[in-house]
Amino acid sequence: MSNQNIINLKQEEVKKIAEKMSNAKSVVVAEYQGLTVEKTEELRRLLRDAECEILVIKNNISRRAAEEVGYGDLTQDLKGPNGVIFAYEDSVSAAKVLHTFAKKNRKLKIKSGVVDGNFFNQDQIKEIAQLPGKETLLTMLAVQLLTPLRELAVGLDMLTKKEETVESN
Repeated sequence: MSNQNIINLKQEEVKKIAEKMSNAKSVVVAEYQGLTVEKTEELRRLLRDAECEILVIKNNISRRAAEEVGYGDLTQDLKGPNGVIFAYEDSVSAAKVLHTFAKKNRKLKIKSGVVDGNFFNQDQIKEIAQLPGKETLLTMLAVQLLTPLRELAVGLDMLTKKEETVESN
């Protein structure tokens, strides 16, 4: 295989990874060195169940793809054996799965990530992972919006009953 063919293959690989990065709601970089094959397969299954994908990509290709889509901050953590995790449905699902898995498997280390186009370091990704899910947040918002209305309705009902009591006496 000629050098030009190799270069073309690498450019095609960068293009594919850049497309995955731009289509993903979040991209997280994690070091997996030291995980057994069984633990790695368990992690893959958990990520797949959460509509995420983990790929082991050469760091040079990951760096070029990240720079191509404007995720240059990720490149600082693309050293050593990494898995690049793509979340396609929920922005925080990858962070949640990785954080939960890392609690039981200390060999997995979350390095950094991009969530909804914004770069987050290791500590920030862990904070994001501990946020309530989207459904819970929407429920909390609905409760906050409905509470004043409920209190108004109760107050009006009490006033109406009080007036009825006064009129009947």
